[in-house]
Amino acid sequence: MRKVIGIGETVLDIIFKDEQPISAVPGGSVFNSLISLGRAGIQAAFISETGNDRVGRQIIKFLGDNNVDASCVSVYPSSKSPISLAFLNEQNDAEYIFYKDHPNDRLDFSYPQVERDDVVLFGSYYAVNPVIRPQVQGFLDYAHSRGAILYYDVNFRASHKDEVMKLTPNILENLELADIVRGSSEDFEVMFRKTDCDAIYRSQIAFYTKKFIYTQGASPVELRAEGGLKKQYPVTKTETVSTIGAGDNFNAGFVYGLIKHGITRDIIEQGLTEEQWDGVIACAQQFSANVCQRLENYVSPEFGQQRMEEVKK
Repeated sequence: MRKVIGIGETVLDIIFKDEQPISAVPGGSVFNSLISLGRAGIQAAFISETGNDRVGRQIIKFLGDNNVDASCVSVYPSSKSPISLAFLNEQNDAEYIFYKDHPNDRLDFSYPQVERDDVVLFGSYYAVNPVIRPQVQGFLDYAHSRGAILYYDVNFRASHKDEVMKLTPNILENLELADIVRGSSEDFEVMFRKTDCDAIYRSQIAFYTKKFIYTQGASPVELRAEGGLKKQYPVTKTETVSTIGAGDNFNAGFVYGLIKHGITRDIIEQGLTEEQWDGVIACAQQFSANVCQRLENYVSPEFGQQRMEEVKK
C-alpha cells in the first residue's frame, strides 16, 4: 500500500476571534495535511520534533488517534512545545504570532522506509531552516533516490522576509528536488516580489520542475505544466469559518488525489494528462473547502470517512 511521509513542525494553534480565544488545536502545516490524510484512510507517517510536555504528549496522541504513525517524532526532554496564536479578522483570515522555546533547533530522527510511488510532503520554514537543513536535505535526497514523489509547498511567510537572501539556496535546492510545487500569491510576493503566475513560472519555477500550482485565496487556482498546459480552476464560494489550514488541506487533497487516481512515479515523469490534473485538483479543492467550514485545521471525520470509502472502491 502506498504511503505519505510528511516532514515539518508541530505547534499548538490557539485561535482568537475578537481578541478572545475560541479554540486550541494541534497544528503545523504538514501536520495538518497528514491528519486529514489519516482521516481519509491514507497510510501516513510524520517526521518531526516536539517538547516533553503536556502539549507534546497531546500532539503525539492526536497523531495516533488519527491514523498517523508518530514513531519518527523526536521528543526533547528539555524543550517546551511551540505555540502559535492565530487572530482571525472579519474575513476569517488569520494573522499569526509564534512562540518557540526550543533551546536550539535540532533534528535527530530516524525515518521510515520509503518505497517507489510513496509521496513525500514538505514545505514551510522547516524545509529551509539552515540549522536543520543537512538532516532535512538528507531525507529528501534519500526519498528521491528511492523513487518517491516529492511535493513541495513553498509556504514562505512574511515573518521570514528578511531572511530571503540567506535562504534562497535552500529554496532552490527544494525546487530542484520537487516533482510538484505549490505556492500561493503571498509566498511569491514575499520571496520574489512577483504576483503574476506566468512570470513566476517562467523565471523561478520551470527551470527546476514543470509542474506548478499557484493558489490565490478565493481567486482561481492556476496550473502550469509540461507541454504548455495552462489552466484555471475556479474556487467554489463557501461559508468560511476559518481559512487556517486551507492551503495545507489543498495539499492533503492533492496527495489524496494522486493515490486515488493511481498517479505513479512513471506517470509523473511522462506528464499527467489534462484529465488527470482535473481529477487531482478537484480532490484538492474538496479538502480545502471542507476545512474552511471548520475551526479545526483538518477535514471533518465524516468527510474523511467518505473519502476512505472512495479509495477502497
